[in-house]
Amino acid sequence: MTYRKYPIFPEQIYHVFNRSIAQQPIFFESKDYQRFLDTINFYRYASPPLRFSFYNRLTDQEKTAFMENLQKEGTKQIAIFTFCLMPNHFHFLLKELIEGGIRKFASNLQNSYAKYCNTKSKRTGGLFQEMFKAVRIETDEQFIHVARYIHLNPYSSFIVKDLNQLQSYPWCSLRDYLEENRFDFLDKEFLISFFKSKNHFKNFTFDQADYQRHLEEIKHIAKE
Repeated sequence: MTYRKYPIFPEQIYHVFNRSIAQQPIFFESKDYQRFLDTINFYRYASPPLRFSFYNRLTDQEKTAFMENLQKEGTKQIAIFTFCLMPNHFHFLLKELIEGGIRKFASNLQNSYAKYCNTKSKRTGGLFQEMFKAVRIETDEQFIHVARYIHLNPYSSFIVKDLNQLQSYPWCSLRDYLEENRFDFLDKEFLISFFKSKNHFKNFTFDQADYQRHLEEIKHIAKE
């Protein structure tokens, strides 16, 4: 068993990320991304009365009633500030609200999605690297820069070709900060509080896009 070298503390914010074993794809179609997002929303609560696989068998009406009750009665174990889903990895900015919250969230999320992928693809074995990474955010400046790094990931990794496509990339929280509210699980107030306006936030994010893409290119060349 792998043990975490550094502990995770309640009321602290962390950059949480992990990738697949051997960098194999984990998302193949929109249905897969949506499944992961639904699982995020479900396991941000500490002790749901059902496993996600059982919840997912409910009718749409039953699911709505279940989630409304969970939102009223459930205890959130994490706050989610930003996220980005990439073809073979994910990123989050999370705040631990109760002890063990991030560990339980990441474990339940990864295990649930791995079972889904294994069933769908008729495969066995692990999907993610054994231990997710969690880097503590120590300053406000670090917080907003990591948020920008996460939001630019599809662009710096050449998943999208330009910033217009980045703004509409559906599997990232950036679109919610700029255009519309799609994900109830996002806590957007804290990040937005550092900027005078939505346009100021957009400029801060996009102004470093090409620089971050260049750094990503250098990193890949160095690995070759």
